[in-house]
Amino acid sequence: MNTSVHPPEVSHLHHRFEGWLGDELLEVFPCFLVSSALAKALEEARLVGFSLDAVEVSVSPEFQELYPGRTLPEFRWLKMTGKDRDADFWLTPDFRLEVSSRALNVLRKFKIAHAVIEVSG
Repeated sequence: MNTSVHPPEVSHLHHRFEGWLGDELLEVFPCFLVSSALAKALEEARLVGFSLDAVEVSVSPEFQELYPGRTLPEFRWLKMTGKDRDADFWLTPDFRLEVSSRALNVLRKFKIAHAVIEVSG
């Protein structure tokens, strides 16, 4: 990861879970993860403005202590490719994720209880 630029450039993503509240969309600045089930739904809905890639996932000893026997779902790296509101996914200048109403409808069918959702114009 190149941390001399903002946001950092990530070429290989390895996320180590310290805890997990069950959401299927996660922000791991500067990246986003989605469960494989959500990734499949996004593709099936033919949404645009993102690509999916592999992510390496591990858990910390603390995670194993807090959640003995808990199995994480498979996750995918959700990479934003959209540049503006012509896409279903894009990042704002301050690196917040914005989605179209079509994308939000798909996301709401999954566990995103801890996402902060603001509806704009």
